[in-house]
Amino acid sequence: MARHFISIKKLSEEPYSGILGYPKSTKRQINSRISELEKLQIKSISFTGPTTIGKLEILGKGYVGIVVLAKRKSKYVALKIRRLDSQRTEMKNEAKLLKLVNSVNVGPKLFDHSKNFVVMEYLDGEKIGKWINSLKGRGRSKKLKSTIKDILQDCFKLDQIGFDHGELSSISKHVIIGEKKCAIIDFESSSTKRRPSNVTSITQAIFIGSGIGKQVQKIYKIPSKEKIIGALRIYKQNQSQESFDNLLKVLKL
Repeated sequence: MARHFISIKKLSEEPYSGILGYPKSTKRQINSRISELEKLQIKSISFTGPTTIGKLEILGKGYVGIVVLAKRKSKYVALKIRRLDSQRTEMKNEAKLLKLVNSVNVGPKLFDHSKNFVVMEYLDGEKIGKWINSLKGRGRSKKLKSTIKDILQDCFKLDQIGFDHGELSSISKHVIIGEKKCAIIDFESSSTKRRPSNVTSITQAIFIGSGIGKQVQKIYKIPSKEKIIGALRIYKQNQSQESFDNLLKVLKL
């Protein structure tokens, strides 16, 4: 599908300024942000995606920022714009956390950041719930199992470096499945200061939570809730490779 891109110079005009300076901004703030984008080598933005603000489509919206599709030089990137009503005064910490998860090959790649923006890899894909619903025909069980295993392995890597995502219990918003890879996204609530529970949270969300769990159950027979909780209890006590492998075995992955 062809995407229409708008030069960043036009972001000073309505309705685009309403996204760049969401939810409310001054002309001075908008012009300052356009200068910031120029320094980050962002050339243009495409208003496309599953979320809508006013009449404009975007990739996503959170408590800290708005995510849009942008072009950096000639490459597609995801651009996170700090909301003006956010409690965060800058994006430095989020960029630092993304760089840390990248060190174990998790999440979208960080390309650059500034006070009000994070420039990262654009992952063209679907939210996990929609992706599961789209699985058809023979081999869908194998494909689903392989994808869930990849997600759990990413979560295990994060547990191993003492990194807690913080919002994986609401998996539908934080996992994207693309053609070539699946990825955990949105690290704005993450922390290295609390005990990580990535594997536990996402296992509960996929296999025990009502929404995604019901979708998964239709495709392959998952073990009883008691067995899953038992394996998770062992893992929580000792987040080792052995206890993680045991969990995968129980989940038939």
